Amino acid sequence: MTFLTIRKTNLLFVFTDEQSISTMRSYGNAIINTPNMDKLADQSVVFEHAYVTQPVCTPSRASLLTGLYPHVHGCIANNIPLDMELPCLPEMGDFSDYRTGYFGKWHLGDEVFPQHGFRKWVSYEDSYRMGYSNGRDQKIHSSYHHYLVEQGFKPDKIAKDGFEFFSRDYCARLPEEHGKPAYTAREVTRFIRENEDNPFIAYVNFLEPHMPYFGPRDEQYDPDKVVLPANFGHMLSEEHPLKTRLFHQAYLEYGHSGLSLQTEDDWRKMIAHYWGLVSLVDTHLGVILQTLEDCGLADRTIVVFTSDHGDMMGSHRLLAKCVMFEEAIKVPLLLKVPGLKPARIREPVSQIDLVPTLLEALGQHTSAPLQGESLLPFLQGQAARVRDHVFVEWNGSECGLEGHLQKGFMLPCWNHMATEEQAERAIGAKVRTVITPDMWKYNFSSIGEDELYNLNDDPAETCNLIGDAAYQMRVFQMREKIKEWQRQTGDPLFD
Repeated sequence: MTFLTIRKTNLLFVFTDEQSISTMRSYGNAIINTPNMDKLADQSVVFEHAYVTQPVCTPSRASLLTGLYPHVHGCIANNIPLDMELPCLPEMGDFSDYRTGYFGKWHLGDEVFPQHGFRKWVSYEDSYRMGYSNGRDQKIHSSYHHYLVEQGFKPDKIAKDGFEFFSRDYCARLPEEHGKPAYTAREVTRFIRENEDNPFIAYVNFLEPHMPYFGPRDEQYDPDKVVLPANFGHMLSEEHPLKTRLFHQAYLEYGHSGLSLQTEDDWRKMIAHYWGLVSLVDTHLGVILQTLEDCGLADRTIVVFTSDHGDMMGSHRLLAKCVMFEEAIKVPLLLKVPGLKPARIREPVSQIDLVPTLLEALGQHTSAPLQGESLLPFLQGQAARVRDHVFVEWNGSECGLEGHLQKGFMLPCWNHMATEEQAERAIGAKVRTVITPDMWKYNFSSIGEDELYNLNDDPAETCNLIGDAAYQMRVFQMREKIKEWQRQTGDPLFD
């Protein structure tokens, strides 16, 4: 009997928030300690070049759940609620006898309310009330809020309407046993044990290593032993988009999470904190995976581990996401399916393919419109992939720089780079990216700030070849690929 004929296979879908692909030993980091992620990698198909659909939280999360690109599901920026009429994976196929649960940050509207086929709902974000539907009670707190109050903690923030809540900074400084990763792991293990005899679908999101870049493991790694990214010293020039240069100047001037980012030592300290957050998640991921083992469920549970986007974390001296560099759009992706042999896949893949892949692995069929393809036939060696190009989009959405343009205010460090009008135009630019099977990458910009990289020879993306006459035919062909994809997916944004 193959895994395709087992209809009662469980699904454990674990994704972190903002995890760089460089933060696991199985992806080449020889310093960081991630034993549970690496053990899972040894049992899984490891995708070496897995890309998100858009490098920011809400759009990417909606794609992970619906199998649709952001310009199709409509969540093209953070804090846009996911349409209740669009089905997520638990609403596709026949999962009527499955126990379903969602644990952690949702960021797709109505944050603390069960929805989209998830009957068990464990939430821990109280600050997303701007995304609530009409009629929702905005005074209802998250599950994690109630837990902290029961433990004797008092909220550190109060909104204008009197709503008390715990800030992310406050929660990040709690003892590890009361932090979000430990709380999440306890809730997930309880769910697994309660459903040991029932098929289940559990989506689990760890907020970490998302900012704030500090936590209970800040001292786990010695900053002096941190190796800076290979492109840390690469200075962005006019051949790079203005938005990325504005980001660079803002981090240089103001730092982040209470840390300066002016010197190499500053960056090493930031990266050490970030690694500590990844190892924190690894510990509590291990608790969940061990529960599967203890309950005898490991051999009949599909396990996915990935992230909603990456983090620049020092590459090009940038931080966070919202850019189209590899460090922001490429993420870890592990897929453990009963009956599927572990392997390493070098071909580029997209997270858009996860929903159809998982539905097939679960023996399910759906009439829901999906824009990806199941990777199972390819992984089993039974068929070639139907689509071998990967597409990523940016929709000119928020990126953290907009506030500096409000009321005509610009950062002093920007003044020598751009006028206010130029900065506003750059921040609002839309981008469509294609990665080819032979690992070339083209960023097609709505304002003409195109980029071309040969990722084979220049994985650090230090040489933009867009102006090189020798590659103009390749640029034309890749632009045509993007236009074809735009026509197929209803994305008429720009020519």
